[in-house]
Amino acid sequence: MPKDFVKDTFKLGFGLMRLPKTPDGKNDPAAVSEMVDRFIAAGGTYFDTAFVYDNGDSEAVTKVALVDRYPRESYTLCTKLIAWSQCHDEASAKQQFYTSLERTGAGYFDYYLLHSLQRNNVQKYDDYHLWDFVKAQKAKGLIRKYGFSFHADPELLDELLTAHPDVDFIQLQINYADWNNPGVASGECYRIARSHNVPITVMEPVKGGALADPAPAVRKLFEEADPNASMASWAIRYAASLDGIITVLSGMSNLEQMEDNLSYMKDFRPLNDAEQAVIRKAQAELVKDQSIQCTACHYCTDGCPMEIAIPEIFAVKNRELQKASWDGGKRAYAIATQGKGKASACIECGQCEEACPQQLPVMELLKDCADME
Repeated sequence: MPKDFVKDTFKLGFGLMRLPKTPDGKNDPAAVSEMVDRFIAAGGTYFDTAFVYDNGDSEAVTKVALVDRYPRESYTLCTKLIAWSQCHDEASAKQQFYTSLERTGAGYFDYYLLHSLQRNNVQKYDDYHLWDFVKAQKAKGLIRKYGFSFHADPELLDELLTAHPDVDFIQLQINYADWNNPGVASGECYRIARSHNVPITVMEPVKGGALADPAPAVRKLFEEADPNASMASWAIRYAASLDGIITVLSGMSNLEQMEDNLSYMKDFRPLNDAEQAVIRKAQAELVKDQSIQCTACHYCTDGCPMEIAIPEIFAVKNRELQKASWDGGKRAYAIATQGKGKASACIECGQCEEACPQQLPVMELLKDCADME
Protein backbone atom coordinates (compact mmCIF):
# COMPACT_ATOMS: atom_id res chain seq x y z
CA MET A 1 0.00 0.00 0.00
CA PRO A 2 1.52 3.38 -0.89
CA LYS A 3 2.31 5.45 2.17
CA ASP A 4 0.70 8.58 0.78
CA PHE A 5 -2.22 9.05 3.18
CA VAL A 6 -0.78 12.10 4.98
CA LYS A 7 -3.28 14.53 3.53
CA ASP A 8 -5.53 15.73 6.36
CA THR A 9 -4.83 19.40 7.03
CA PHE A 10 -6.25 19.10 10.57
CA LYS A 11 -3.04 18.15 12.34
CA LEU A 12 -4.29 17.96 15.93
CA GLY A 13 -5.11 14.57 17.45
CA PHE A 14 -6.98 13.99 20.71
CA GLY A 15 -4.80 11.93 23.05
CA LEU A 16 -7.00 10.06 25.54
CA MET A 17 -4.36 9.47 28.20
CA ARG A 18 -4.65 12.42 30.61
CA LEU A 19 -8.41 12.92 30.76
CA PRO A 20 -10.55 14.83 33.29
CA LYS A 21 -11.42 12.74 36.35
CA THR A 22 -14.35 12.25 38.67
CA PRO A 23 -13.79 12.56 42.44
CA ASP A 24 -13.15 8.80 42.65
CA GLY A 25 -10.30 9.04 40.14
CA LYS A 26 -12.11 7.58 37.12
CA ASN A 27 -12.35 9.30 33.76
CA ASP A 28 -15.34 11.65 33.69
CA PRO A 29 -17.67 10.55 30.84
CA ALA A 30 -19.61 13.81 30.77
CA ALA A 31 -16.51 15.99 30.67
CA VAL A 32 -14.85 13.77 28.05
CA SER A 33 -18.02 13.82 25.94
CA GLU A 34 -18.05 17.60 26.01
CA MET A 35 -14.43 17.68 24.86
CA VAL A 36 -15.13 15.15 22.11
CA ASP A 37 -18.05 17.27 20.89
CA ARG A 38 -15.90 20.38 20.76
CA PHE A 39 -13.06 18.58 18.99
CA ILE A 40 -15.30 17.10 16.29
CA ALA A 41 -17.19 20.37 15.82
CA ALA A 42 -13.87 22.07 15.06
CA GLY A 43 -13.00 19.45 12.43
CA GLY A 44 -10.93 16.99 14.49
CA THR A 45 -11.12 13.30 13.64
CA TYR A 46 -8.12 11.48 15.17
CA PHE A 47 -8.49 9.86 18.62
CA ASP A 48 -5.69 7.96 20.35
CA THR A 49 -5.99 5.56 23.28
CA ALA A 50 -4.30 2.34 24.45
CA PHE A 51 -5.12 -0.93 26.17
CA VAL A 52 -2.99 0.11 29.13
CA TYR A 53 -4.19 3.71 29.60
CA ASP A 54 -5.97 4.11 32.95
CA ASN A 55 -6.06 0.32 33.23
CA GLY A 56 -8.57 0.15 30.40
CA ASP A 57 -10.78 3.00 31.51
CA SER A 58 -9.51 5.18 28.65
CA GLU A 59 -10.82 2.69 26.09
CA ALA A 60 -14.06 2.32 28.04
CA VAL A 61 -14.73 6.06 28.18
CA THR A 62 -13.88 6.27 24.47
CA LYS A 63 -16.86 4.02 23.81
CA VAL A 64 -19.17 6.16 25.93
CA ALA A 65 -17.98 9.58 24.76
CA LEU A 66 -17.18 8.85 21.10
CA VAL A 67 -18.12 5.48 19.63
CA ASP A 68 -21.66 5.33 21.00
CA ARG A 69 -22.40 8.91 19.97
CA TYR A 70 -20.92 9.41 16.49
CA PRO A 71 -21.12 7.56 13.14
CA ARG A 72 -18.14 5.22 12.82
CA GLU A 73 -16.98 6.78 9.55
CA SER A 74 -16.83 10.27 11.09
CA TYR A 75 -13.64 9.68 13.10
CA THR A 76 -10.48 7.60 13.19
CA LEU A 77 -9.44 5.63 16.28
CA CYS A 78 -6.04 4.34 17.33
CA THR A 79 -5.21 2.00 20.18
CA LYS A 80 -2.19 -0.08 21.19
CA LEU A 81 -0.98 -3.49 22.35
CA ILE A 82 1.74 -3.67 25.01
CA ALA A 83 3.76 -6.92 25.20
CA TRP A 84 5.81 -6.14 28.31
CA SER A 85 2.96 -5.27 30.67
CA GLN A 86 -0.61 -6.43 31.31
CA CYS A 87 0.19 -9.86 29.86
CA HIS A 88 2.27 -12.94 30.70
CA ASP A 89 2.36 -14.99 27.51
CA GLU A 90 1.52 -14.91 23.80
CA ALA A 91 -2.16 -15.68 24.30
CA SER A 92 -2.71 -12.93 26.87
CA ALA A 93 -0.77 -10.46 24.73
CA LYS A 94 -2.96 -11.17 21.71
CA GLN A 95 -6.08 -11.07 23.86
CA GLN A 96 -5.45 -7.35 24.39
CA PHE A 97 -6.55 -6.72 20.80
CA TYR A 98 -9.89 -8.47 21.27
CA THR A 99 -10.41 -6.82 24.66
CA SER A 100 -9.78 -3.42 23.08
CA LEU A 101 -12.38 -4.18 20.41
CA GLU A 102 -14.88 -5.12 23.12
CA ARG A 103 -14.12 -2.14 25.36
CA THR A 104 -14.37 0.43 22.59
CA GLY A 105 -17.14 -1.22 20.54
CA ALA A 106 -15.45 0.34 17.52
CA GLY A 107 -15.73 -2.70 15.24
CA TYR A 108 -12.27 -2.06 13.81
CA PHE A 109 -9.30 0.21 14.43
CA ASP A 110 -8.20 2.74 11.85
CA TYR A 111 -4.72 2.77 13.38
CA TYR A 112 -3.14 0.11 15.59
CA LEU A 113 0.24 0.18 17.30
CA LEU A 114 2.59 -2.24 18.94
CA HIS A 115 3.21 -0.11 21.99
CA SER A 116 6.36 1.55 23.36
CA LEU A 117 9.09 -0.52 21.72
CA GLN A 118 12.46 -0.25 23.47
CA ARG A 119 15.71 -2.20 23.54
CA ASN A 120 14.67 -4.09 26.65
CA ASN A 121 11.26 -5.23 25.40
CA VAL A 122 11.41 -5.45 21.61
CA GLN A 123 12.17 -9.20 21.69
CA LYS A 124 8.81 -9.83 23.34
CA TYR A 125 7.03 -8.65 20.20
CA ASP A 126 8.96 -11.23 18.19
CA ASP A 127 8.62 -14.02 20.74
CA TYR A 128 4.85 -13.56 20.87
CA HIS A 129 4.58 -13.32 17.05
CA LEU A 130 2.78 -10.02 17.33
CA TRP A 131 3.98 -8.54 14.04
CA ASP A 132 2.32 -11.37 12.16
CA PHE A 133 -0.71 -11.17 14.44
CA VAL A 134 -1.48 -7.52 13.69
CA LYS A 135 -0.92 -8.07 9.97
CA ALA A 136 -3.43 -10.94 10.12
CA GLN A 137 -5.98 -8.60 11.75
CA LYS A 138 -5.31 -6.07 9.02
CA ALA A 139 -5.99 -8.72 6.37
CA LYS A 140 -9.35 -9.38 8.09
CA GLY A 141 -10.22 -5.68 7.97
CA LEU A 142 -10.08 -5.27 11.76
CA ILE A 143 -7.06 -2.97 11.43
CA ARG A 144 -6.76 -0.43 8.65
CA LYS A 145 -3.16 0.72 9.29
CA TYR A 146 -0.62 -0.79 11.66
CA GLY A 147 2.67 0.37 13.10
CA PHE A 148 4.53 0.79 16.36
CA SER A 149 5.24 3.47 18.93
CA PHE A 150 8.88 3.91 19.77
CA HIS A 151 11.01 5.00 22.73
CA ALA A 152 14.59 4.03 21.96
CA ASP A 153 17.71 4.85 19.99
CA PRO A 154 17.83 5.72 16.28
CA GLU A 155 19.83 2.60 15.43
CA LEU A 156 17.06 0.33 16.69
CA LEU A 157 14.47 2.36 14.81
CA ASP A 158 16.39 1.86 11.58
CA GLU A 159 16.66 -1.88 12.28
CA LEU A 160 12.91 -2.19 12.90
CA LEU A 161 11.89 -0.23 9.82
CA THR A 162 14.29 -2.28 7.72
CA ALA A 163 12.97 -5.55 9.15
CA HIS A 164 9.33 -4.45 8.80
CA PRO A 165 9.09 -2.31 5.65
CA ASP A 166 5.33 -2.82 5.41
CA VAL A 167 4.44 -0.80 8.53
CA ASP A 168 1.99 1.91 7.57
CA PHE A 169 3.04 4.48 10.18
CA ILE A 170 4.94 4.94 13.43
CA GLN A 171 4.47 7.03 16.54
CA LEU A 172 7.46 9.05 17.77
CA GLN A 173 8.13 11.39 20.66
CA ILE A 174 8.89 14.69 18.96
CA ASN A 175 9.23 18.07 20.61
CA TYR A 176 11.65 20.96 20.44
CA ALA A 177 13.17 20.09 23.84
CA ASP A 178 14.08 16.54 22.77
CA TRP A 179 15.09 17.27 19.18
CA ASN A 180 18.80 17.15 20.06
CA ASN A 181 18.45 15.36 23.42
CA PRO A 182 20.63 12.22 23.17
CA GLY A 183 18.35 10.40 25.60
CA VAL A 184 15.40 10.71 23.21
CA ALA A 185 16.97 11.74 19.88
CA SER A 186 13.75 13.09 18.41
CA GLY A 187 15.51 14.72 15.48
CA GLU A 188 17.50 11.69 14.41
CA CYS A 189 14.54 9.33 14.83
CA TYR A 190 12.44 11.67 12.69
CA ARG A 191 15.10 11.72 9.98
CA ILE A 192 15.29 7.92 9.95
CA ALA A 193 11.52 7.60 9.65
CA ARG A 194 11.53 10.00 6.73
CA SER A 195 14.36 8.08 5.03
CA HIS A 196 12.09 5.00 5.13
CA ASN A 197 9.13 7.06 3.85
CA VAL A 198 7.03 6.14 6.88
CA PRO A 199 4.38 8.67 8.05
CA ILE A 200 4.47 9.73 11.69
CA THR A 201 2.04 10.45 14.47
CA VAL A 202 3.63 12.63 17.13
CA MET A 203 3.36 11.90 20.85
CA GLU A 204 4.57 14.08 23.72
CA PRO A 205 4.79 17.31 21.68
CA VAL A 206 4.44 19.23 24.96
CA LYS A 207 6.57 16.66 26.83
CA GLY A 208 3.88 15.58 29.25
CA GLY A 209 2.88 19.19 29.87
CA ALA A 210 6.39 20.38 30.74
CA LEU A 211 6.58 22.65 27.69
CA ALA A 212 3.25 24.24 28.58
CA ASP A 213 5.05 25.65 31.62
CA PRO A 214 8.70 25.89 30.53
CA ALA A 215 11.69 27.29 32.38
CA PRO A 216 11.43 31.08 32.98
CA ALA A 217 14.12 31.90 30.40
CA VAL A 218 12.25 29.94 27.72
CA ARG A 219 8.92 31.49 28.69
CA LYS A 220 10.43 34.96 28.36
CA LEU A 221 11.65 34.23 24.82
CA PHE A 222 8.22 33.12 23.67
CA GLU A 223 6.35 35.95 25.41
CA GLU A 224 8.63 38.53 23.81
CA ALA A 225 8.11 36.96 20.39
CA ASP A 226 4.31 36.70 20.71
CA PRO A 227 2.66 37.73 23.99
CA ASN A 228 -0.69 36.33 22.83
CA ALA A 229 0.50 32.80 22.08
CA SER A 230 0.32 30.07 24.72
CA MET A 231 3.45 28.12 25.59
CA ALA A 232 1.79 24.92 24.37
CA SER A 233 1.09 26.49 20.97
CA TRP A 234 4.81 26.87 20.28
CA ALA A 235 5.43 23.22 21.06
CA ILE A 236 2.51 21.76 19.11
CA ARG A 237 3.00 23.99 16.07
CA TYR A 238 6.69 23.07 16.05
CA ALA A 239 5.87 19.37 15.66
CA ALA A 240 3.00 19.97 13.24
CA SER A 241 5.26 22.04 10.97
CA LEU A 242 7.38 19.00 10.09
CA ASP A 243 6.85 17.08 6.85
CA GLY A 244 5.29 13.61 6.89
CA ILE A 245 3.16 14.15 9.99
CA ILE A 246 -0.27 12.49 10.14
CA THR A 247 -1.25 14.21 13.38
CA VAL A 248 0.18 15.71 16.55
CA LEU A 249 -1.38 14.19 19.65
CA SER A 250 -2.22 16.36 22.62
CA GLY A 251 -3.28 14.70 25.86
CA MET A 252 -5.86 17.30 26.79
CA SER A 253 -7.11 17.20 30.38
CA ASN A 254 -9.86 19.82 30.28
CA LEU A 255 -11.91 21.96 27.95
CA GLU A 256 -9.64 24.98 28.46
CA GLN A 257 -6.67 23.06 27.05
CA MET A 258 -8.88 21.89 24.18
CA GLU A 259 -9.95 25.44 23.36
CA ASP A 260 -6.37 26.69 23.44
CA ASN A 261 -5.19 23.93 21.10
CA LEU A 262 -8.06 24.48 18.68
CA SER A 263 -7.42 28.22 18.60
CA TYR A 264 -4.20 27.73 16.65
CA MET A 265 -4.67 24.26 15.12
CA LYS A 266 -8.11 24.61 13.54
CA ASP A 267 -6.58 26.85 10.88
CA PHE A 268 -3.05 25.60 11.28
CA ARG A 269 -0.18 27.83 10.21
CA PRO A 270 3.35 26.33 10.17
CA LEU A 271 6.09 28.16 12.04
CA ASN A 272 7.74 30.81 9.89
CA ASP A 273 11.48 31.51 9.76
CA ALA A 274 11.36 34.07 12.57
CA GLU A 275 9.43 31.68 14.82
CA GLN A 276 11.84 28.85 14.04
CA ALA A 277 14.67 31.16 15.15
CA VAL A 278 12.90 31.67 18.49
CA ILE A 279 12.61 27.90 18.88
CA ARG A 280 16.37 27.54 18.33
CA LYS A 281 17.01 30.11 21.07
CA ALA A 282 14.67 28.17 23.37
CA GLN A 283 16.54 24.96 22.63
CA ALA A 284 19.80 26.67 23.56
CA GLU A 285 18.29 27.74 26.88
CA LEU A 286 17.04 24.24 27.60
CA VAL A 287 20.58 22.89 27.44
CA LYS A 288 21.13 24.81 30.69
CA ASP A 289 18.02 23.31 32.29
CA GLN A 290 18.92 20.85 35.07
CA SER A 291 15.36 19.75 35.85
CA ILE A 292 14.31 16.09 35.75
CA GLN A 293 12.81 15.41 32.33
CA CYS A 294 9.90 13.28 33.56
CA THR A 295 6.64 13.35 31.58
CA ALA A 296 4.53 11.71 34.34
CA CYS A 297 3.46 8.81 32.12
CA HIS A 298 3.54 6.59 35.26
CA TYR A 299 4.91 3.57 33.40
CA CYS A 300 7.56 3.43 36.13
CA THR A 301 5.00 3.12 38.93
CA ASP A 302 2.88 0.31 37.47
CA GLY A 303 5.31 -2.39 38.63
CA CYS A 304 7.15 -0.61 41.47
CA PRO A 305 7.23 -3.08 44.40
CA MET A 306 7.53 -0.20 46.89
CA GLU A 307 4.73 1.85 45.27
CA ILE A 308 6.98 4.91 45.14
CA ALA A 309 5.32 8.09 43.84
CA ILE A 310 8.10 8.66 41.32
CA PRO A 311 6.56 11.29 38.98
CA GLU A 312 5.10 13.23 41.91
CA ILE A 313 8.45 13.24 43.72
CA PHE A 314 10.23 14.44 40.59
CA ALA A 315 7.65 17.21 40.14
CA VAL A 316 8.33 18.50 43.64
CA LYS A 317 12.08 18.35 43.03
CA ASN A 318 11.72 20.31 39.81
CA ARG A 319 9.77 23.04 41.55
CA GLU A 320 12.55 23.28 44.11
CA LEU A 321 15.15 23.57 41.35
CA GLN A 322 13.23 26.45 39.79
CA LYS A 323 12.59 28.29 43.02
CA ALA A 324 13.61 26.93 46.42
CA SER A 325 10.91 27.06 49.10
CA TRP A 326 11.42 27.96 52.75
CA ASP A 327 11.54 24.33 53.91
CA GLY A 328 13.43 22.76 51.01
CA GLY A 329 10.29 21.20 49.58
CA LYS A 330 9.56 19.02 52.62
CA ARG A 331 5.92 20.05 52.97
CA ALA A 332 5.15 19.61 49.26
CA TYR A 333 7.02 16.30 49.29
CA ALA A 334 4.98 15.03 52.25
CA ILE A 335 1.74 15.87 50.45
CA ALA A 336 2.85 14.30 47.16
CA THR A 337 3.89 11.04 48.86
CA GLN A 338 0.99 10.71 51.30
CA GLY A 339 0.00 7.05 51.39
CA LYS A 340 2.67 6.16 48.82
CA GLY A 341 6.29 5.05 48.86
CA LYS A 342 8.99 7.64 49.43
CA ALA A 343 12.25 8.04 47.52
CA SER A 344 14.29 6.40 50.29
CA ALA A 345 12.18 3.23 49.99
CA CYS A 346 13.76 2.37 46.62
CA ILE A 347 15.30 -1.14 46.61
CA GLU A 348 16.98 -0.54 43.23
CA CYS A 349 15.22 -3.39 41.45
CA GLY A 350 15.54 -1.44 38.18
CA GLN A 351 11.95 -1.98 36.99
CA CYS A 352 11.41 1.77 36.73
CA GLU A 353 14.42 2.35 34.50
CA GLU A 354 13.42 -0.50 32.20
CA ALA A 355 9.95 1.01 31.80
CA CYS A 356 10.95 4.68 31.48
CA PRO A 357 10.37 6.00 27.91
CA GLN A 358 12.68 8.95 28.67
CA GLN A 359 15.59 6.65 29.62
CA LEU A 360 16.02 8.45 32.94
CA PRO A 361 18.42 7.16 35.65
CA VAL A 362 15.46 6.92 38.01
CA MET A 363 17.23 5.16 40.88
CA GLU A 364 19.98 7.77 41.12
CA LEU A 365 17.46 10.60 40.79
CA LEU A 366 15.44 9.17 43.66
CA LYS A 367 18.55 9.27 45.83
CA ASP A 368 18.88 12.96 45.02
CA CYS A 369 15.25 13.52 46.03
CA ALA A 370 15.50 11.82 49.42
CA ASP A 371 16.81 15.06 50.98
CA MET A 372 13.23 16.38 50.90
CA GLU A 373 11.98 13.75 53.35
